[in-house]
Order: sequence, then C-alpha cells, then structure tokens
Amino acid sequence: MSRFAFSIAGTDGAARTGTIAMERGDIRTPAFMPVGTAATVKAMRPAEVRASGADIILGNTYHLMLRPGAERIAKLGGLHRFMGWERPILTDSGGYQVMSLSELAKVTEEGVAFASHLDGSRHMLSPERSIEVQRLLGSDIVMQFDQLVPTTSSRGQQRDAMERSIRWAKRSREEFDRGSVHAERSAIFGIQQGALDPELRRASAEALIGIGFDGYAVGGLAVGEGQQAMLECLDFAVDMLPEDKPRYLMGVGKPDDIVEAVMRGIDMFDCVLPTRSGRTGQAFTLDGPINLRNARFAEDPAPIESGCPCPACSQFSRAYVHHLVKAGEILGAMLMTEHNLWFYQRLMQGLRTAIAKQRLTAFAREFLSKYRRAPA
Repeated sequence: MSRFAFSIAGTDGAARTGTIAMERGDIRTPAFMPVGTAATVKAMRPAEVRASGADIILGNTYHLMLRPGAERIAKLGGLHRFMGWERPILTDSGGYQVMSLSELAKVTEEGVAFASHLDGSRHMLSPERSIEVQRLLGSDIVMQFDQLVPTTSSRGQQRDAMERSIRWAKRSREEFDRGSVHAERSAIFGIQQGALDPELRRASAEALIGIGFDGYAVGGLAVGEGQQAMLECLDFAVDMLPEDKPRYLMGVGKPDDIVEAVMRGIDMFDCVLPTRSGRTGQAFTLDGPINLRNARFAEDPAPIESGCPCPACSQFSRAYVHHLVKAGEILGAMLMTEHNLWFYQRLMQGLRTAIAKQRLTAFAREFLSKYRRAPA
C-alpha cells in the first residue's frame, strides 16, 4: 500500500467525495477531524471517538511539544500508542498557537521565538523544529510551518507573512524529506495564506504547488472575519488548489460553515466547537444548537435530539443531561461531547452520501433551512 493516496469517487458541482488511503487506515472525505489538542479528545475515550464515525483526529504540535514533550512521547512509542488511537492523526504546525497564546512571540526569518504559556520558558519554533516535533510524534499528516496574521492586518503585513510562509514551506518540505523513514509512511500538506486577497492567495497557491505537497490547506480563515467574508474568499481560493489533492479548511467550523465549504470543494475540516460546546452545555441538532443549561429542559423527557442514534440520546433525557450540566458533573460533559461528535460525523456522512447521489444542493438547502431557522 502507498503511504498516501487520494481518490475521488464522486462529484456534485464543486463538491467531491472520496478516500484518503494511508497505512493506518482510510479517511472518508469530506472528513471532520475531532481535535485532540493534548493527546486526548476531551471527555472521550478513543473507542468512543471512533464509534462516532471519526476516521482521523488532530493533535497539536505546540501543546504536545511543551507538555509532555515530543521527545518523551517518542520514547514511549509515539503519539498513537501514547493516547491509544491507532488510526491516522494529523498534527498542526504549532504556528497558530505560538501567535495566539504567547504575548512575547517574536517572528524572524529563522522562526518564532516565544515564551511558554505554561511556565514562561523560552523556545524557538522554526520550520525545521516544527517538522521534527511532528516526526517525533509519529504524525500521519504533517503540516508545514507558516505565519498567520489577522485578516485586519495591512496588505503589506499580509504579503510579508504570505511570502515568509512560502519560504518556510520550502524549508518544511526539505526537513520532511530528510526524515526518510517517517516520510515513507506519512504525508505533508502545504498551507495557502493571503488573508482575503485574491492576488496574495494565488501567489501563495502557485508557490506551494511549485514546491509540491500531498495536500493543501486553506489557512488564515475563521479568525474573526465573519462567515460571509470567509465564504467569499473560498469562492476563489479553493479553485487555486490542485483538483487531484485533498483540500483542508483549517479551524472550521460551525455545521453550516462546513456545508457551505463542502459545496465549494473543501474535503477536510477540524474544529474544537463540538467538544468545547459539549463541555459548556451546547448541543448541536438538525434544528439548530440548543443550550441544555436552560431551565426549560429541566423536566424534558425527550433525548438531546430526537432520532439521533448516539449512546447519549439512546439512554438519557434532556432533563437528566440538564441536571448534570447544572450540577457540574463530569458525565454531563461526556454525554454532551459524545452527542456533538456523533452529530458532526452524521453530517459528514450525509454530505458524502448526497454528493455520491448528486443531490447535494437539495441536502444543503434542507439542512441549512432547518439549522439556521432556530435561535442559538
């Protein structure tokens, strides 16, 4: 079996459904990756994450590098063995967290010098170190190291960051290729940058294609620009990336974001929303999100979502989950997270089926009309 192969089984407009074949298992696309920031999908056991329908999860380079340490994880057999997840793992490069969590980050051509948000210790994360950490973790899909700037930055700042990200992409690719043993079973993705600017996005895409990657991510979105601006950017940014490679929209998102992005040709997603919302009492349903902390659920005998086959909905009532959430019981976070992960994976399966049957427009219209109709 090849280390990485992407095949498209069906299309409907710009949308595609297919498979990414890797040594540790197939990834059905469009795919949603639950986020396992610190070597765990919060409140879930690995078998429960898999049971929800997830084919792949995401690990975080920045957090794992700082705690417990990439070298320690490698010594213990790699991230898969460490956390008990034997299917594919994608690791982000750490660049976003360096910028967002460290007040003292300093960007130079070498990389980013920063202070740990845990203990203030100083570190340097360069393209080479980012790839080394991901290699030590045993990542299946490695992300290039890039520089993210807010979409509100000046065009000059956006151009400088995009061009530096291209130079870092080349260094990331070279470091990835140097680790020949790891490269034989893993893949590396490039990250398109350029904020909301078509010219910068095209320059980024063309340079990345010239370097050559196994897949391509659209980066720098879902960082406060608003849904409409994001979708308008995807209208031109996605077409700049190769049709025969997976396209990954980083950090997205809300269920309606995902449906809209799939219709524009995106194949992969990740977001903390289903797990973070589950820990704060918000459940996703086909009729829109609901907040189970609300008093109106205190005596509601219905499941979180009628018709949902997840274990939480099959065994427990809204009234019980409301009680758990209000009481701060750990089981409340567990049940809510489990339901939300099942909801996201049911949505992805629905999208895959609709594309295969070439009825995506009808599926999206029905889903969005119901989901957006209800108040959050």
